[in-house]
Amino acid sequence: MTKRSIQIYDTTLRDGTQGEGVSLSLQDKLQITQRLDELGIDFVEGGYPASNAKDAEYFQRVRELNLAHAKVCAFGMTRRRGMKPAEDIGIQALVEAQTPVVTIVGKTWDFHVTEVLRVSLQENLDMIAETVSYLASEGREVFYDAEHFFDGFKANPEYAVETILAAARAGAKLVILCDTNGGSLPEGIAERTRAAAAALEPFGVPVGIHTHNDGELAVANSLAAVDAGAVQVQGTINGFGERCGNADLISVMANLGLKKGYKILGGRPLTHLTELSRFVYELANVNHRNGQPFVGQSAFAHKGGMHVHAIARATSSYEHLDPALVGNERRILVSELSGRSNIAALTAKHKLADDKQLMDAILKQVVDLEAQGYQFEAAEASFDMLVRRAAGTYSPHFERVKYHVGVSTEGNGQPVTEATIKLRVGDRDRHEVAEGDGPVNALDAALRKALNGDFPGLNDMRLIDYKVRVVNGEAGTAARIRVIIESADHHDTWGTVGVSENIIEASWLALVDAIEYKLAKDEAAVE
Repeated sequence: MTKRSIQIYDTTLRDGTQGEGVSLSLQDKLQITQRLDELGIDFVEGGYPASNAKDAEYFQRVRELNLAHAKVCAFGMTRRRGMKPAEDIGIQALVEAQTPVVTIVGKTWDFHVTEVLRVSLQENLDMIAETVSYLASEGREVFYDAEHFFDGFKANPEYAVETILAAARAGAKLVILCDTNGGSLPEGIAERTRAAAAALEPFGVPVGIHTHNDGELAVANSLAAVDAGAVQVQGTINGFGERCGNADLISVMANLGLKKGYKILGGRPLTHLTELSRFVYELANVNHRNGQPFVGQSAFAHKGGMHVHAIARATSSYEHLDPALVGNERRILVSELSGRSNIAALTAKHKLADDKQLMDAILKQVVDLEAQGYQFEAAEASFDMLVRRAAGTYSPHFERVKYHVGVSTEGNGQPVTEATIKLRVGDRDRHEVAEGDGPVNALDAALRKALNGDFPGLNDMRLIDYKVRVVNGEAGTAARIRVIIESADHHDTWGTVGVSENIIEASWLALVDAIEYKLAKDEAAVE
């Protein structure tokens, strides 16, 4: 049976940007707003218009977007003490933002009222009521964020309830209970949510939930509040936010919609969650969290041989749901922990599964190479090349004769990197020199000069990431280095790996594998 509908309120653009290392340009914020609307998010909190010029401009520019579903919300605080709302520049900025919804945050915990705001308990109630009433009189739908509600209720439940009743009596349409310090437990969240909902029921004002992740329970606490009666969940995409972050709306939505049967996003499917998650990571210039539930690259990755063997028979044996439901995909990894099932799964396209002797030989190579420092989890193209070579189905497109990389400085002190390579393509030798921003870039440029005449498809290939890791740091400057290179063309992305005591040699091995994989892939596409 389908349960009730739950509103999704996104505060990535405001609360999310308070996270360390998270910054969004005006254009980023507008693009995210558009994408959230397309997904079916109910409310998008754009920021605090009185805090900075970028947020103020956002509320002007967002009116130009043709939003089909989402309501944009401006965020602000209750009026200042000793001042009327009409005289408060922060309140006036909220009115001038011209959003259909205004979210006001106020103090719920008596400790914060007397020690942080330094006002009387009654003055705080007046600040809440007058602010909400004024904004409602200006034609705004007002949401009231009850800051520190759960800590405040624990310390002084009578006063905490009085604060939310003040907002409800003044015209708030929704009261959001905030676990601002992020330290509450699910059972406490549920109990106090039910108490708040009961107190507000005579006024017809429902409750929402806003949690932080300091106890790593933000998602669990959000779900507990919904089960206890909350009608709205506030959070951020990917859990961005101050300190340990906010509730990750990706996980919240997946759990509410796919596990608990609540209606969210107007009943739309959740197949765009992975795409949305990665879109926001890219705009925020933040590294993806591989282990992120539901949408991370490792969320449905299988490495242990026993697991892969079971997955081949029944995917539900080691997966809690079909990854396609959230737009993700299953990945089979290969490592020293792998069994023949992993190898068979990864080599299925080569149709080699019946050759058990070959499967064992490939597995032995993997184990031997990982003992030297190789890892194939992020270098599936290198593993593919290993399989082709072991099966005898691969012929190199060129022979490496020698290479040299030198770094010198110009008169202005700027370093110049130059790579010289010699290759044999068929029966012809190619000897090329190229400069680059560094050794890998110079080697890549020289390789392309030597090969582009014979393999024009390389024009579509580009290097998009380069990672270096020391394998055995105890060896000091003689340590082995693992280099992972990620490459892409118009159709695919692939990773290759090289390992050596010499970082240039490790890079060269990974780079050559990347180019060989591209050439083999192009040939297979033609066939």
